[in-house]
Amino acid sequence: MTPDTSSSLAVQRGLLGGLILILGWEGLARGLALPSYVLPAVSEIIWSIWTSRSLLAEAATYTLGEAVLGYVLGCLIGIGLAVFITMVPVTRMVLLPLATAVNSVPVVAYSPLILLWFGMGVASKIVMVAMAVSFTVFLSTLAGLDRVDRRSVDLMRSFGAGRFGILWRLRLPTALPLMLSGMRVATVRSVIVAIVTEMLGAYGGIGWVIFQAVLKIDFVQVWSAIFVASAASLLFFGLVGLAERKILFWK
Repeated sequence: MTPDTSSSLAVQRGLLGGLILILGWEGLARGLALPSYVLPAVSEIIWSIWTSRSLLAEAATYTLGEAVLGYVLGCLIGIGLAVFITMVPVTRMVLLPLATAVNSVPVVAYSPLILLWFGMGVASKIVMVAMAVSFTVFLSTLAGLDRVDRRSVDLMRSFGAGRFGILWRLRLPTALPLMLSGMRVATVRSVIVAIVTEMLGAYGGIGWVIFQAVLKIDFVQVWSAIFVASAASLLFFGLVGLAERKILFWK
């Protein structure tokens, strides 16, 4: 079975599973006559998405903008820190425990401070997303850089290669699969953190829509925003996954 055939089958199975889930959800909500605040029917949610399409589209664009900017910044920080530790090994004993300690606390716990320092606008959301993404990418990149065979490093040194030459020609290519895998996983986290931070204080975005809908006791709108957020997250994940497959074309 070729990779393209395997990928096509995976997509078909995913679509079939999604269709079964939607039909089961619709049948359960309709069959048990569940009130909307308990579990609205999928058809009711889709209709709400259609009627609020302008609001939800604007909110999704707002949130994705925050998520993408924070994601790019977080990736740069994570990769840069991993490379720095690799190039200056003496810093590992200080920076690795420090990074672990900072990220051992849920990112949301920093939200009040970040909102206080950077305000209710886009900047605070970008910082929060960058904090969440950077650690994931940092760990995956560092693990990839550490996978290099010591004998290969010694061989390159014997031919006169310096630290930067070894990094560029050996360490980074070796780390690339794990680095890209961490970047792909971090996409979902970036959207989640952006939405949660918006719910704590924002001027727009999916999280703001959810918060406003809860205040209005409009739970169908809440589900509509959740559906749109899921679609946006899947789109972001898919685009990064596609880029990963293009870069790692030999896998």
